[in-house]
Amino acid sequence: MPTAEKDHVYKILELVGSSETSIDDAIKNAIGRAAKTIRDMKWFEVVQTRGHIENGAVRHYQVTLRVGFTLES
Repeated sequence: MPTAEKDHVYKILELVGSSETSIDDAIKNAIGRAAKTIRDMKWFEVVQTRGHIENGAVRHYQVTLRVGFTLES
């Protein structure tokens, strides 16, 4: 008997987002830009966080993400 469950195959894409404001904004910038050309993104994982320091203050945030999306059938 068939089940309602679907088998999914995901492609993983690596993105790097940046922001002068926050790590959260860097994530949102990467996902938002990718969403313009990539369909069916399902999840993300932050794999690296970096920043730039200038005169003793954080000036720039950079986040590397792994994003999974469903392959079309």
